[in-house]
Amino acid sequence: MRLPLTILATCTLALLPSAPPSAADSWAPFAPPNPFLGPSGTSTMHGDAGSSDVTPLAGPGTHAGTVSAYPLASACPTLLQGSDNLVVALCTAIVGQTPTVHLLDPSAQGPLATSLASVPLARGSLLGGVYGYLDNDDRLVVVDGDNRLLRVGHVRDVTGKWRLSAAESADLGSVIPAGDNVIGLVPDWSGNVWFATGKGVVGLVTPSGRAATLALAAGEQVANSISAAPSGRIAVATTHALYELRADASGSPEIVWLAAYDRGSARKPGQLSWGTGSTPTYFGPDTGADYLTIVDNSDETVHVLVFRSGSGQLMCSQPVLTKGGAGTENSPIGSGRSVFVSSTYGYPYPALPEDEGPAVPPSAPFTGGMTRVDLDDAGCHTVWENTARSAAVPHLSTADGSLYTITRRGPDSTTALDGYAFTVLDPDTGAITATRSLPGTIVEDPLQTSPLITHAGQILQGTVTGILRVG
Repeated sequence: MRLPLTILATCTLALLPSAPPSAADSWAPFAPPNPFLGPSGTSTMHGDAGSSDVTPLAGPGTHAGTVSAYPLASACPTLLQGSDNLVVALCTAIVGQTPTVHLLDPSAQGPLATSLASVPLARGSLLGGVYGYLDNDDRLVVVDGDNRLLRVGHVRDVTGKWRLSAAESADLGSVIPAGDNVIGLVPDWSGNVWFATGKGVVGLVTPSGRAATLALAAGEQVANSISAAPSGRIAVATTHALYELRADASGSPEIVWLAAYDRGSARKPGQLSWGTGSTPTYFGPDTGADYLTIVDNSDETVHVLVFRSGSGQLMCSQPVLTKGGAGTENSPIGSGRSVFVSSTYGYPYPALPEDEGPAVPPSAPFTGGMTRVDLDDAGCHTVWENTARSAAVPHLSTADGSLYTITRRGPDSTTALDGYAFTVLDPDTGAITATRSLPGTIVEDPLQTSPLITHAGQILQGTVTGILRVG
């Protein structure tokens, strides 16, 4: 998902009967690790280069411990953890909307944790860049509002104080049109850094620093991040179509295939753009990247669309979210033969991106709902649906066989007094197996952003004002 340009704005344990977790080997193989990324499961917002939202790390389970907070006075959509176990957070300050990188120690004790170090970035059209990733040296790779490709590293000086510093890898100002900014970026398995801009320019930067770009069809916008497969192919979803690209013989982007999808007649309430809300997800039972999936934006019932990577063959189109709201701003979870989709229809974002136009209808109740779809030789079929009101991007842990998210409490007709709960679900049945109330109301809104499952089994969840830590 993406966040809008302007964002303004203890605990009770209630365990429900729990089903035994699925065995880790019931979930399919991960794609081979990308050698230019940090640790698997924690180096991108969606866990890996393929944006699977699946992690090999165990979460807190149904017996989560304490809840604490990082009150950073910032919205923090991107939380990443390096091999040194420190967390790098890409946040946007409430005052001034300045994009800021924070360095955090998730093992720090106490109800209110602090930032070890921070550094501001230049602001662009989308908060200076919501999406970034950790490279194999634990540096945050991001494009700032001045269209500079940066690598932000951290070191400890002789006094023991942590410091963050940003080094420029490439200046993209000459290849990105004026008024345009990078939305998403990802490395391929050759070390090229791929990027896509809001106005539909896709490009790559080679390890030597050379940049090359390709403009997609006129009028198409990119509103979410992009994904990479070990094959060298890159997936980009625009407001009109899904693309798979690769580097040609000269090292420039070329389109392998594209597939238009039903984008509906207007932007829906609970979505931030008119089109799919999906970051494309690679998944599959053989290589971990056999297929590519997004959710369309058709008016009455939305569908999971599954394509074969490489050929673009449509494997299936399956209706989803029929029990709740028919729309999602979140990337699907993809693992093995299974896809999980969570509804955001009607979610009350505090503000919207510029120039996205009105929603139709202007607002709607936030009913919620999740769907699991499985792919087999006959096509796709729905395994289960529920009405869980997920307020974050759910993640699947293959280590403990649980789905983790934050749910919104209160009535479907949302209010500023609604609370939130850490929630665990059984991916086999869709049943909620545990909940834990979280502190705060509107000031702790997760804004449908992605949580981080840490190496120590904690959940870190960005909110409109900082970060919550469970476990």
